[in-house]
Amino acid sequence: MRRLLLILVPLLMLPWMWGVKPIDAAQKAQPSVIVHQAPAAKPSEFAGSETCALCHTDIAKKFSSNPHSELALMHGGKGVTCESCHGPGQAHVASGGDPTKILQLKKMSTKQIDATCLGCHASAHPNFLRSDHGKAGVGCMSCHSIHGLVPAAIPTAPSPTGGSDAKKSQSMARFFSTMKPDASIRDPLQWSAASVEMPGQNPDLLKAPQPQLCFSCHSDVKPAFSQPFHHKVNEGLMKCTDCHDTHGTFGNSQLRSTADQNMICVKCHTETRGPFVFEHVAVKSEGCLGCHSPHGSQNARLLNVPNINQMCNQCHSPVAADAIHGMGAGSAEVQSCVSCHTMIHGSNVNPALIR
Repeated sequence: MRRLLLILVPLLMLPWMWGVKPIDAAQKAQPSVIVHQAPAAKPSEFAGSETCALCHTDIAKKFSSNPHSELALMHGGKGVTCESCHGPGQAHVASGGDPTKILQLKKMSTKQIDATCLGCHASAHPNFLRSDHGKAGVGCMSCHSIHGLVPAAIPTAPSPTGGSDAKKSQSMARFFSTMKPDASIRDPLQWSAASVEMPGQNPDLLKAPQPQLCFSCHSDVKPAFSQPFHHKVNEGLMKCTDCHDTHGTFGNSQLRSTADQNMICVKCHTETRGPFVFEHVAVKSEGCLGCHSPHGSQNARLLNVPNINQMCNQCHSPVAADAIHGMGAGSAEVQSCVSCHTMIHGSNVNPALIR
């Protein structure tokens, strides 16, 4: 009988344990602090873009060439408008233009501005906050002008005053005249405000064209493009964003992410793409940057060192030493390695990459 009671009592208590204990645990698991979200703006708090244009005519007049204007026409004309970025504006209008009644992006912190922009652009730039730019506090408005391209401040020649100062001013005037860009020249290196008037000329709303915009911070990289051999960035044949994703990637130097990182280079240098039967191991392990300096070099092939034998001997010095050509560690005086090993990126015939 005792054994029967020991079996029946736990069985009878099981429903009570299942029904009561989990509920108590769930109640205890509830957070003690409830996070309240800010209520969404009511329709009556919005003034409409037409009302904004009554005062901000200079911006509204040029907004038709702005890429955001295309979004404003979406969803039956209820797409992106002024108040999508600046917040509800009815209180701003009712107060006679009180600036404290509207969101002023130029007075907001970089983090707040980025959060506003990423409210729409998060899907296009999901890695921005973890990018080098995002971590360094380089925000959206550091590079982009939301209403349109901002022309560069071009220095003006000082007016002569007389005496030695007049000669000095004249020399300064000649100096500034050489710096002042000619508006008739369509040079990608020159700052231009033409995009404000011409739809489609500045789809990314950059404050200045590449590469000047990038060089304004990355001045350490700029001299490389003045070397004898360089990628044609200054000439306008390439852009920094052809290789770098300014909004962030998981690679170093914000290089664009691909399944094979060499694809950044071989998308143009197709003759080195492969696949090859006999691969050059360095290409697969270190990648193109193991041998090449992508921005510029003294070597015609953009090698990291001027002489190709010195480049090869960084890895192959034990092989080259006491070889048939007597190539030691300093073998710059003998014929080039690629005189024989012509298929340096890989070969389909010979494992020594001879042909």
